[in-house]
Amino acid sequence: MQWWNSFVSWLTAASNQSMVFSAVVLIVSIVVASLLAAVISRGAIKRLLAQNDRALKAAVIGTLVDAATEASVWNSLTPQEQVMADRAVGQADVQLRLLPIKGSGVAANWAAHQLAELKRTSATFGYQLEPALLEFRDRLVEWQDKPGRTRKIFQSDLDRWKVSKNSTEKNLLAEQDAWTAQQHHDQFTAAPAAPVPAPLQYASGTASASTETQRLLDDVQALEVRPTPLQS
Repeated sequence: MQWWNSFVSWLTAASNQSMVFSAVVLIVSIVVASLLAAVISRGAIKRLLAQNDRALKAAVIGTLVDAATEASVWNSLTPQEQVMADRAVGQADVQLRLLPIKGSGVAANWAAHQLAELKRTSATFGYQLEPALLEFRDRLVEWQDKPGRTRKIFQSDLDRWKVSKNSTEKNLLAEQDAWTAQQHHDQFTAAPAAPVPAPLQYASGTASASTETQRLLDDVQALEVRPTPLQS
């Protein structure tokens, strides 16, 4: 208790008031500055993360929209182009599902269904799909801006599609897709290569050799049949 009384006496002494006031002001300033720095840093980090997430979402949506454009002309793509497009769609699907947004899996399922429908429609009917592409793009952009409300719409569409398609229809669609893929494969299968004709120079050389041989044979035959002169 003695040291505490001594400290209180020193703290309340009139000669030490200016020193105590300066120390209190310094401590309060340090605390306030630390709090402000923490708040500013937290806000900057949140803005940076939000900007990064928005850029990632924009990249994923751009890839899916580009995939939808290729799906609308799927039957005119070569097999190599189709493989590259499927790989890009697979990467975009994984990135979409890993986004830190509520309902990203539902959005990925909805986008996968729409891409499959665009492929099937392009391969079988081939009519103008621009309205479907615009709707696909607008729905994804709306999901990016308002993920909560759009997630409910996506889930409602998925439930409606699940109920409307029975097992028989699914089997018919699978057979139709297999037939379309086979037709597309046969269309782009390379024709067997034609036999390569002999070089013209080689053929000319052969003909010249044959002519020379025939001329020599004719000369030999003429020598054999030439009459021998009579001796006197």
